[in-house]
Amino acid sequence: MKSASFSALLEEEGMAPLAGLLAFCLERGDAVALRGDLGTGKTAFARALIRAALGEEEAEVPSPTFALAEAYDTPKGRITHFDLYRLAQAAEAREIGFEEALANGAALIEWPEHAAGLMPADRLEVRFEEADGGARRRLTFVGHGTWGPRLERLCRIRDFLQQAGWGSALIRHLKGDASSRRYARLLLPERSVLLMDAPARPDGPPIRDGKPYSRIAHLAEDAIPYIAIAGGLRGLGLSAPRIVAEDRARGLLLIEDLGERVFSEEVKRGTAQDELWRAAVDVLLALNRRPLARELPLREGASYVLPTYDKGALAIESELLLDWYLPAVTGAGAAHGARSHFCALWGEVFERLCSLPQMPVLRDYHSPNLIWIPEREGIARVGIIDFQDALVGHPAYDLVSLLQDARVDVEEKLEAELYAYYTATAKAQDPAFDEDAFAFAYRALGAQRNTKILGIFARLARRDGKPSYLQHIPRIWRYLERDLAHATLRPLRAWYDATLPDRMRARLL
Repeated sequence: MKSASFSALLEEEGMAPLAGLLAFCLERGDAVALRGDLGTGKTAFARALIRAALGEEEAEVPSPTFALAEAYDTPKGRITHFDLYRLAQAAEAREIGFEEALANGAALIEWPEHAAGLMPADRLEVRFEEADGGARRRLTFVGHGTWGPRLERLCRIRDFLQQAGWGSALIRHLKGDASSRRYARLLLPERSVLLMDAPARPDGPPIRDGKPYSRIAHLAEDAIPYIAIAGGLRGLGLSAPRIVAEDRARGLLLIEDLGERVFSEEVKRGTAQDELWRAAVDVLLALNRRPLARELPLREGASYVLPTYDKGALAIESELLLDWYLPAVTGAGAAHGARSHFCALWGEVFERLCSLPQMPVLRDYHSPNLIWIPEREGIARVGIIDFQDALVGHPAYDLVSLLQDARVDVEEKLEAELYAYYTATAKAQDPAFDEDAFAFAYRALGAQRNTKILGIFARLARRDGKPSYLQHIPRIWRYLERDLAHATLRPLRAWYDATLPDRMRARLL
């Protein structure tokens, strides 16, 4: 893989935004080699990067000159800062944990030539030189191996920020969820925006009918759905982010910063959960009364049409349980008969679901994607930040996503109270509201969603090295058992009881 490079001429205090951008792009296993003479700014750059990764501008970041290595646990993972100047040979780098640091996190390495034999082929080099008589620094970035295209992406983001007037902003990484999108908060005096880095999703391998999973499940493949849906939601008086700047071709957006009061964190801080969740239910009732349009306008006369949550999408999601969760707890995949029976049972449920009236649904309507904005009024108090995968389905899907939150406990009593509040209000809005059909859809879609989530969390742990999601599995099982208790889902419940009995549900992956 060919290398890539670019240079920047900066005053020393101007290195912080670039260091913050690199921190935003840093991943586990990354090696960043900092080359240059004494006093050229290597340590200052590393310090700015670490502070950006920590999200603390005043964090104490000592030089590792004497300790040789300093490690920091950041929201992006562990970052180890090495100063190898006093090493006589590469073997000494092993003794101070160089290889372990790369295996367990990222490493910033000053004087990397002292460990030349240990430097990975996939690495980023940053060369520091004095310029203008020492008043400025010339930084030359060279990406080797897989860092070649990653450095090109970094350059595109930097260009985008500069063109949008945010090139001098401090960059603070925001912890994302299970998607491939990345987010950062950009800070200038008295104002802020969020950066969304959402490059076009490459097609995965075809798994059914010549299509990859993302197309079967109707997952957003670029930034266009986000732009269109955000505009549609704002037009309904909802608090979706305003688009500040966009580069659709490269999948880069600057969006309005709705604040830091994410529902899941607000509950931990002591804000009453019933107040937050009821406000979020009111948003769904407003959307039930005045739905999002199925075709949404874009600039220049174009439009985006919401896909349909069809039987194929529902099925491929539910089968994640068979493909990832079941093998993780049993050590083997589903037998052919068990798989066929599972698909047949769910197929009957999906047939009935898809025969019910449909409307646009947001799909990821739960606490990590909702922000509390109490200074606004009514339904605008709930900020909605993740909706690019919205589609046309049954409205019960968003309600069950909220009331059976995968990451925050929603007690059965609160779920029942808010469910009753929703259905009573919906009935008052529309006397033709079918309570029995809605109850079936709520439980069926809850069971489908929780089945999917078990598979996703197992995949995140096994394939993507993200075991933290496993802590939520007991909660998912509690929700799933509630849903499968519905009379119409008894055949499915029997399949789960036979294939994944209680002793397996408690088993750690």
